Amino acid sequence: TVHASLGKRLAGLALACVHREYPNRIGHLLESDADALPPRRLTPAFFGCFDWHSAVHAHWLLARLCRTTPDADFVPDGRTALGRALTSANIAAETRHASARPGFERPYGMAWLLQLSAELHEWDDADARGWRETLRPLAAHAASVFEDWLPRLSHPVRSGTHDQTAFSLALVHDWARITGASALRTLVEDRSVDFYAADRDAPLSYEPSGNDFLSSSLAEADLMRRVLPPHAFRDWLVGFLGDFELAPVSATDRHDGHLVHLDGLNLSRAWMLQGIASAAPSRRLVEMAERHRRAGIRALDGTGSRASPATSSRSAASPDDRPPRCRYRQMQRATSSVSSSPTPAPSANSGHRSTANATSSAQPRTCGLLRPKTRPSFANSPGAGGAGR
Repeated sequence: TVHASLGKRLAGLALACVHREYPNRIGHLLESDADALPPRRLTPAFFGCFDWHSAVHAHWLLARLCRTTPDADFVPDGRTALGRALTSANIAAETRHASARPGFERPYGMAWLLQLSAELHEWDDADARGWRETLRPLAAHAASVFEDWLPRLSHPVRSGTHDQTAFSLALVHDWARITGASALRTLVEDRSVDFYAADRDAPLSYEPSGNDFLSSSLAEADLMRRVLPPHAFRDWLVGFLGDFELAPVSATDRHDGHLVHLDGLNLSRAWMLQGIASAAPSRRLVEMAERHRRAGIRALDGTGSRASPATSSRSAASPDDRPPRCRYRQMQRATSSVSSSPTPAPSANSGHRSTANATSSAQPRTCGLLRPKTRPSFANSPGAGGAGR
């Protein structure tokens, strides 16, 4: 569980922004003057926190904290904030807005919307059940976005920011597993195999880029541990990552909304390393995850290397006048990396995709930028049931 002081701080950050409209970065296509409206009119549920996806995962953060620490002092305020956003009228307006723009917040924001839905599904609470039902139309739209897009996506996006494919597919897979959306779950698994099963020798030496908040290589591995059975995943992991070491990174300017992403990278690395270690147990991975978690929390608290006062506005608990671009990415990764241990990986007969020609650690390693001409084939068995969040 989240330490009480950290949970209070994270909740304070979310509560300070979820209904704070400005500053705001709107990301949608204008078709006419009628589309030039303030955020609260365009997306009345998720209009705070600088941009739409940050507002969504700030609401996810509140839902997770309220679910996992129900006796905390901030829970009444968290419930009030969730109830204010998740109304039928607000979600109907959100669904109309998103449906008119098929590429809106694809994939990152729509994946986080499904993660919010999954959190509400796992919360055994009367209010949460009501919010889950209210959110259902928008969640259905988000699912349809991936159902339409994934068959047409010819190559994965391997960036370290919002467009990255692997991270979003992991969140979508979690939702599909939790809610029983078997068709989308199978689609995510099939496309993950198409995109990543033949990958070898991850070019970790090329990471990070200067404004990454995700690791392309670790996100891919964290997705594949959900998709492959444990024995096949461990073999694949040896060929993909092998023995590696990652040191925490430090943002050089926490007033810069892009450069400060590196603080979020430490926390997302911790989260992913924990997930990988749950399927391929390793003390080295657990210790590496802990070093990244500590570095990320230090930056969040304003005590990290080269931190400005209060680690700039990105980490301040009270409202300020600077765009809080990365603060909420830091919050959601902090909560994911410290609030729960990853579920132990299921056994090989627990519904994972079976392997006909599973990747073997004995296969020759190739240059980090080359790929084998063929990929392992996977029998058409029921979809994988890998450990999720």
